[in-house]
Amino acid sequence: MEQVTDHILAAARKVIAVHINYPSRAAQRGRTPEQPSYFLKPSSSLALGSAAAPSTVERPAGCELLGYEGEIALIIGKPARRVGLEDAWSHVEWVTASNDLGVYDLRYADKGSNLRSKGGDGFTPVGPGLIAADAVDPAKLRIRTWHNGELVQDDTTGDLLFPFARLVADLSQLLTLEEGDIVLTGTPAGASVATPGDVVEVEVSATTGGAAGGGLTGAALTTGRLVTRVAEGTTPFADFGARPKTDDLQREEAYGSREAAGLAAAQPSGMPGLSPELKAKLESVCTATLSSQLRKRGLNNVSIDGLTSTRPERRIVGLARTLRYVPNREDLFTTHGGGFNAQKKAIDSVNEGEILVMEARGEKGTGTIGDILALRAQVRGAAAIITDGGVRDFTAVAAMDMPTYYANPHPAVLGRRHIPWDTDITIACGGTTVQPGDIIVADADGILVIPPALADELADDSIAQEREETFIAEMVQHGHSVDGLYPLNAAWRTRYQEWEAGKAND
Repeated sequence: MEQVTDHILAAARKVIAVHINYPSRAAQRGRTPEQPSYFLKPSSSLALGSAAAPSTVERPAGCELLGYEGEIALIIGKPARRVGLEDAWSHVEWVTASNDLGVYDLRYADKGSNLRSKGGDGFTPVGPGLIAADAVDPAKLRIRTWHNGELVQDDTTGDLLFPFARLVADLSQLLTLEEGDIVLTGTPAGASVATPGDVVEVEVSATTGGAAGGGLTGAALTTGRLVTRVAEGTTPFADFGARPKTDDLQREEAYGSREAAGLAAAQPSGMPGLSPELKAKLESVCTATLSSQLRKRGLNNVSIDGLTSTRPERRIVGLARTLRYVPNREDLFTTHGGGFNAQKKAIDSVNEGEILVMEARGEKGTGTIGDILALRAQVRGAAAIITDGGVRDFTAVAAMDMPTYYANPHPAVLGRRHIPWDTDITIACGGTTVQPGDIIVADADGILVIPPALADELADDSIAQEREETFIAEMVQHGHSVDGLYPLNAAWRTRYQEWEAGKAND
């Protein structure tokens, strides 16, 4: 097994890192990119590290959040410029382990470039061993990270958002990847924070017989463990540059969750456009009442029609996330239908209390959601799934606590009629338009789409309307005619106001 050497590090003119590439990390972050995005790390951040000779990285003085991220590093073996997907992997010579270190305390300073937060000396240790790229299948590599001896990251490259060949081909469209350049390929969930005195180890492993040999037989290959020790920096930042600062959002992102960061749980449904107070108001009124108030405001085309609910007794309120399917075309399904496609990205990024709304064009000849993906949405806390297409595995989906609204059951797979195309865009579902962030309210009467700007006023007026209707129903029960009572004329309105005042004094 060849080793990473100072000569190899010196040959790296560029170090390019990918922001998000593992589904587990995308789910943790709550966002799934449609295309890869990158940042540069200076070659001066590179360092060697092994069990025999660990690298040492300083947590800069005054910083709190030194984050570690175990990653697979690709070392380019021959220049790549405008290469295709089928040829891209041949431009990679070596695979090794890396640790994409960074201080979240300086994340604010460079607005996404990560220069100061991730560019420090020693912030990109790599090694210690090299695995020949042509000896492995890039889709069958394993990445593991240990923090003070505890295994904290363990994932494979089987379902990456952007396979390694795609990264190389994509980068080569605009810049030449030169011999020795290093590409960091993203980190899975489990990355966290290291403090002075901690030890972080990263290892990449594979088996022979992959890309060239076709199976997974053969001896296991490994880079060995890349070992990095954390030390406390002692030189304070000067007053002429950005100084470290952090907040609870950065702590949550650095540790991976609020719980891991020791923070109080976030308030549910505190999303923009749907405060807990507004959500409670909307849950207290019927869609029939909301519909009449929408009609008074000239909004008649705000209902999703023709669907059935697996939980018709439930009333749901949540913010819309959207997914669009387009009609199947075989060549496009090949490029967009497989792997971690738009459907899976939408499911894996829906957040607690949100409602995933799918545009299936009313096509009933296939399923648009099945039991596994519906379960994933439920586990992530989705309030509901709404599709104007079919549902597969209907018995299992119908048994879930999370409601699903659907056109019909159907046994066929998605690809019979649809291609998952894009997410979080304006779509059409059940005869109306739905935008990301619209408020969805549904009960046994149907499904409404409420523009967020109207929601507060609409909720208050609906509550007032239902109080009036409670009075009217009481009067009808006592034997009064609906003439002049429904709606209230002047005389009955006076009696209603007296009734209302009496209720307030009870």
